[in-house]
Amino acid sequence: MDHYIEIGLLPDPEFANELLMSTLMQKLHSLLIKLRAKDIGLSWPEYVQPPQPNLHEPKRLGQSMRLHGTHASLSVLLQADGLDGLGGLRDHLQISPVLPAPAHVTYRSFTRVQAKSNVERMRRRRMKRHNLSAESARESLPEAAAERISEPFVNLRSISTGQSFLLFIRMGPLHDQPHTGNFSNYGLSTHATVPWF
Repeated sequence: MDHYIEIGLLPDPEFANELLMSTLMQKLHSLLIKLRAKDIGLSWPEYVQPPQPNLHEPKRLGQSMRLHGTHASLSVLLQADGLDGLGGLRDHLQISPVLPAPAHVTYRSFTRVQAKSNVERMRRRRMKRHNLSAESARESLPEAAAERISEPFVNLRSISTGQSFLLFIRMGPLHDQPHTGNFSNYGLSTHATVPWF
């Protein structure tokens, strides 16, 4: 994690930043799967940790993203089959070359967060596990039990199922030392950290 690529969204009156960021994430997700890259992590330098859940004010990732990794792994992304293969999206992006990360930084993780929002599914599970009636499960899990997430998100389509879904992204706490580990096909990890600067 000693190098990075910075990708900035260029202002465009026809396309919202959220749409461009979602499209960029979809393309990067496909690329990370294709390359089987488990050593590339993502961060969003303009990410703001939401102080309180506020469902009326959507949180945003910002207008830039960083891809972190080694010089060799990031260089692969800049080759013809990599970031240059972004097609028309490339016109909406400013992509840096592979740059060395600053020497003295802190570290943090970026994690996928999934809400327990399907109350009916939770009720069926409770009925099965605890041998409850539908009425008892409904009483023990009211509609208000659905978890709400305030973290920023991107709208993606599953490559395997074709279903659309929201990928919520949580920024972890700061660490003085890096934590090693693998990153998912979304460039996220529950344990591994990326340089934060």
